[in-house]
Amino acid sequence: MMLSWKQLILLSFIGCLGGELLLQGPVFIREPSNSIFPVGSEDKKITLNCEARGNPSPHYRWQLNGSDINLSMEYRYKLNGGNLVVINPNRNWDTGSYQCFATNSLGTIVSREAKLQFAYLENFKTKMRSTVSVREGQGVVLLCGPPPHSGELSYAWIFNEYPSFVEEDSRRFVSQETGHLYIAKVEPSDVGNYTCVVTSTVMNARVLGSPTPLVLRSDGVMGEYEPKIEVQFPETLPAAKGATVKLECFALGNPVPQINWRRSDGLPFPSKIKLRKFNGVLEIPNFQQEDTGSYECIAENSRGRNVARGRLTYYGEHLFWANWIFRNSSGRQSFLGMPGKW
Repeated sequence: MMLSWKQLILLSFIGCLGGELLLQGPVFIREPSNSIFPVGSEDKKITLNCEARGNPSPHYRWQLNGSDINLSMEYRYKLNGGNLVVINPNRNWDTGSYQCFATNSLGTIVSREAKLQFAYLENFKTKMRSTVSVREGQGVVLLCGPPPHSGELSYAWIFNEYPSFVEEDSRRFVSQETGHLYIAKVEPSDVGNYTCVVTSTVMNARVLGSPTPLVLRSDGVMGEYEPKIEVQFPETLPAAKGATVKLECFALGNPVPQINWRRSDGLPFPSKIKLRKFNGVLEIPNFQQEDTGSYECIAENSRGRNVARGRLTYYGEHLFWANWIFRNSSGRQSFLGMPGKW
């Protein structure tokens, strides 16, 4: 059946309307997230993800620390769809905050910021460490002082020679926050050389400090004294939903103090909470809103007690503002904030 020219025009008009209805501004499917790249890695590139849907299909650009990345530098950058591939990442040039921009004829959306950091661990300075002299029965703190680094570290101490490591117990504690070694009450068997061992958990690299000699003074034995808390958690500590939170607490004292924990509101601890390292660490896995509040560490011996307090706060899904750039009928650009979740 032949269609009249009026019918053809009507069908064309309907088709145009249908096409307009299918037009869609860009919407993110994937956004970049924070990344850590080990310096010296055999992998010679890192990919920051970005993907958006829209009609027409979006095209992409990236910024580093607020400046456009020159994607024509093909020996440095490659665009794979919307993903940014950084070739031969360099700590001096590529560290910073990245943002992805997805654009089509209806406008532009801007991703959240994603930080790219480089994990590295330098060597300790080779200078000798001073001898630490204490009385028998006195408490002592041996400082680690980790070398320049980036990325998460773990700490241990060698006693005299490798592979003899300090065994932690109610009297000895290694902080995974500072790296320091704490001995609540020094005994004659503690005399010797102590070496801090720092390990990068990202790079699986290890460096050793210079030995610290620990000796006993000859002017008598330290008498009994009440606990003095030397390791304590911050007064306020924000914790992310689902994270594993670890609170450290350790005290010097003679006799060796006993460490206990409680909530300031008197509520019992849920079964998921673990006490580790002879009560020196309170571990809260899968942190949730109900885990917020004030926590107390109590150090006690026959001479007295000492209490440290801190408050855990919660952050979960936060609203952020995705910047939309849209074009009005005159072709001028305007900005519109649209809320989303991350």
